[in-house]
Amino acid sequence: MGVEGCTKVIKYVLFFFNFFFWLAGGVILGVALWLRQDSQTSSLLTLQLDGNQAPNTFYISVYILIAVGAVMMFVGFLGCYGAIQESQCLLGTFFACLVILFACEVAAGIWGFMNRAKIANEMINFYDAAYDKASGNNQAAATVLKAFHETLDCCGKGDALGIITGLFQDICPKNTLSMPTNCHTRLKEIFSDKLYLIGIVALVVAVIMIFEMIFSMVLCCGIRNSPVY
Repeated sequence: MGVEGCTKVIKYVLFFFNFFFWLAGGVILGVALWLRQDSQTSSLLTLQLDGNQAPNTFYISVYILIAVGAVMMFVGFLGCYGAIQESQCLLGTFFACLVILFACEVAAGIWGFMNRAKIANEMINFYDAAYDKASGNNQAAATVLKAFHETLDCCGKGDALGIITGLFQDICPKNTLSMPTNCHTRLKEIFSDKLYLIGIVALVVAVIMIFEMIFSMVLCCGIRNSPVY
């Protein structure tokens, strides 16, 4: 049994799409692992204030990405093998996996869009709590605040009082005393930039998945209708 003509072209096109899908899964897995081990986010998200851990919503998103990347690599391999072997069973399984992945990605995208500011706001609230307690000579809070300032190269909420307080308590980086950067702004920048990176990767993957679903069904129909020699 073998496909001919345009269906044969689709077979190899699907193979290459699946190869890129497998690569995309590897990229997502690599990006997720990088986000998990990134020094800026790791140093901030491991902080504790009076026994309370920093918000971990960002890490939850990263763990989901790690799982998605691993599944995509498996599904990409399944699609490549199914296309080359012209197996209706493997292609059908591949299509079902793609539908599930696509539905999960759309749901995750909607959730991410609706909660796009939640991660930054949680970290800002955590920073403000440490800031207020440090103003009351709380040494543990001052340590947390200093970690924020050194990691993000910022100081205070943007007001002059915060800079003066940081100067006397020695919790502001020296190079930010002359031209201080608002820590609220820096927190929004660092987490928003990473979320935009995730969004761009997810959009590219979604487009690839749509084409793969179309090609897999066309190839499956072509295999079913191909003559048997």
